[in-house]
Amino acid sequence: MGHHHHHDHSHSHNDLKGRNLLISIFLNIAITVSQVVGGIISGSLALLSDALHNFSDVLSLIISYVAARLGKKRASSLKTFGYKRAEIMAAFVNAATLIVVAVVLMKEAVERLLEPQEIESNLVIWLSILGIVANGFSVLLLKKDSKENMNMKSAYLHLLTDMMASVAVLVGGLLMKLYQVYWVDAVLTMLIGVYLIYMGYDLLKESTKVLMLFTPRSIVVQEIVESICTLEPIKNVHHVHIWQLNEEEVHMEAHIDFKEDIKLSEFDKILEEIEEHVYHKHGINHVNIQPEFDKCDSKSVIVQD
Repeated sequence: MGHHHHHDHSHSHNDLKGRNLLISIFLNIAITVSQVVGGIISGSLALLSDALHNFSDVLSLIISYVAARLGKKRASSLKTFGYKRAEIMAAFVNAATLIVVAVVLMKEAVERLLEPQEIESNLVIWLSILGIVANGFSVLLLKKDSKENMNMKSAYLHLLTDMMASVAVLVGGLLMKLYQVYWVDAVLTMLIGVYLIYMGYDLLKESTKVLMLFTPRSIVVQEIVESICTLEPIKNVHHVHIWQLNEEEVHMEAHIDFKEDIKLSEFDKILEEIEEHVYHKHGINHVNIQPEFDKCDSKSVIVQD
């Protein structure tokens, strides 16, 4: 049986990621406290809903930070994969909380729409500006990492949606100040909720696929099987499993039938060819092959274990 790894890790990049998350956590704690106080004083549901979303940001950022730290811990005999799934689980939890928060906000908005209340708009305006500035800075800090990492993307989405929510609250505050249209507070809360569901659903779906060990969308199993079968000594490729462990690792295991009873040294050369091929063509960086000759088992490409 053969296996192989292709890895590329950056310790300093992980440290920078952690520092940026910590800065964002403290900024969001400050925003949340000020918006809760301001929302209670002004009577603004949009401001309180923004504070609730901000509080979920704080929790999601803490989860992301802890997951990023856990992801760097080494494997052991009790945890042979280490904590490599921690960041995917964090992304799943954060995406789910985005949707839960959205439903709570929309329920409150409907109730407020039925019974509009007068709101102290000046406080709403100033606190929404604070939210825009602080969240905007956090968004810039996490933007680069969000393109490469599902966990960081979940944290980034929380902050981005909160910045947009603060913009909506600012617009609402100005409309209430200038035209006394207090129902706009509830309407904006509804719009924030709809946007949160839209943003959270895609991330929830992607993280679920990884946790369920689904084959990555970019990989076509039949294409890999056919390309491996073009190697001369190989008769058949079957019992294939391909899954994504985390952001960096895609694993593949398969049984390979050989036409002849080859030597182990010959198998090693063929294994190296397979490893290089699936890595460069399909991005699979961990290969585990079980060689077989004349073995009576199912020759189906996909076998239900």
